[in-house]
Amino acid sequence: MQETLIAPYSDADQQGVLDVILPIQQREFGIPITAADQPDLTDIPGFYQSGTGGFWVARSNGRVVGTIGLKDIGARQAALRKMFVAAPFRGRELGVAGKLLDMLLAHARAERVAEIFLGTTDKFLAAHRFYERNNFKELQKAELPKTFPIMAVDSKFYALHVS
Repeated sequence: MQETLIAPYSDADQQGVLDVILPIQQREFGIPITAADQPDLTDIPGFYQSGTGGFWVARSNGRVVGTIGLKDIGARQAALRKMFVAAPFRGRELGVAGKLLDMLLAHARAERVAEIFLGTTDKFLAAHRFYERNNFKELQKAELPKTFPIMAVDSKFYALHVS
């Protein structure tokens, strides 16, 4: 298997991003969500790549196999969104999720982001373990900043103090 490289999102990645995210949401987890339900995916530069935010893709053989986004929500806080890795590229031995998170955290530190929050669904059990292994702490919905963009499917929340 070729090495997986992490790079900032470019417009040429649009279809690849959808091709990774939608099947995971719809088929793997049975979430009835479409691209139209996720306007952030039609304007990634405007939604993510502004302020202290960013969006990155993992590529293998030139194909998008993973995604991660950081949304600036003000007050040196950000929201981690759209972290997805295609099934054949998951697992610690391949390290794709870890590389995506490392890129996001390096960017957050450089931008002096103090806290990163995320919301996920109860169904993403492997994601819960991944976030917890990477020092994210679970918190209650009421503890989120008012500027945090809660998605309808979010039912479990985490925070990380960036050092």
